Amino acid sequence: MLATLLDGLTFPEAPRWHDGRLWFSDFYTHRVVAVDSAGRAETMVEVPQRPSGLGWTPDGALLVVSMLDRRLLRVENGTTRVLADLSAVATGPCNDMVVDGRGRAYVGNFGYDRHKGEPPRTTCLARVDPDGRVSRAAEDLFFPNGTVITPDGRTMIVGETQGHRLTAFDVAPDGTLSNRRVWAQLDAAVFPDGICLDAEGAIWVSDARGFALLRVREGGKIDGTVSTGARYAFACMLGGADRQTLFACTSTGSGPAMADKRDGAIETVRVDVPGAGLP
Repeated sequence: MLATLLDGLTFPEAPRWHDGRLWFSDFYTHRVVAVDSAGRAETMVEVPQRPSGLGWTPDGALLVVSMLDRRLLRVENGTTRVLADLSAVATGPCNDMVVDGRGRAYVGNFGYDRHKGEPPRTTCLARVDPDGRVSRAAEDLFFPNGTVITPDGRTMIVGETQGHRLTAFDVAPDGTLSNRRVWAQLDAAVFPDGICLDAEGAIWVSDARGFALLRVREGGKIDGTVSTGARYAFACMLGGADRQTLFACTSTGSGPAMADKRDGAIETVRVDVPGAGLP
């Protein structure tokens, strides 16, 4: 059963376990927040164009996706600067991200602006190299969202929210993605949002419309479920000192109306298998 760690949020997303705390983005207060195990929260940086995906470079700098202006920001020693402009490749607001062991950031985007009524369409996964160069890492993804990299750094798995699937790629030493394949095709009622990987190779999937966190095996078998009650799960992360605490970002809905509702929360549950890989 989930326990509430922190509430009163607008829309928490992109949770990351880092340096003994859970970091996450709270969309409509435009903040990146870190919270400890006692529920004490601290604002780490403000992102006026709405923060989303988070990650860290090998030298310890924080990378933050700025959603609405489609930029990747680098935060270091209290200074925020634009590392890359993704607007030439991202056809919708930018969202989740994973940063690999060499500091390369892989950033998803919606592909369209659903809040403006645009029709759904596929889009690319962008790659930002440490020097800020932007390239298209993969094409024709249907709302690329939560992304993980296996501990050996050789496989990346991306949740395609509108495609109802998890898609895998081989990762070359230079960061190139190849050998695209379906890692797990999910039921059409499942909308995978944020994901995280465990030490047995299973992936916890936040079902953005299904009131649950699902533990999914390669091939699509679901061998674990955590109910989120009447709340939707939009992202998850394995963390804590032993990486056996599953953190969930939950809310009763999504979209700009959540700014005033402020019923977003960070909830937790203990699990048997610890987290692994990135993020």
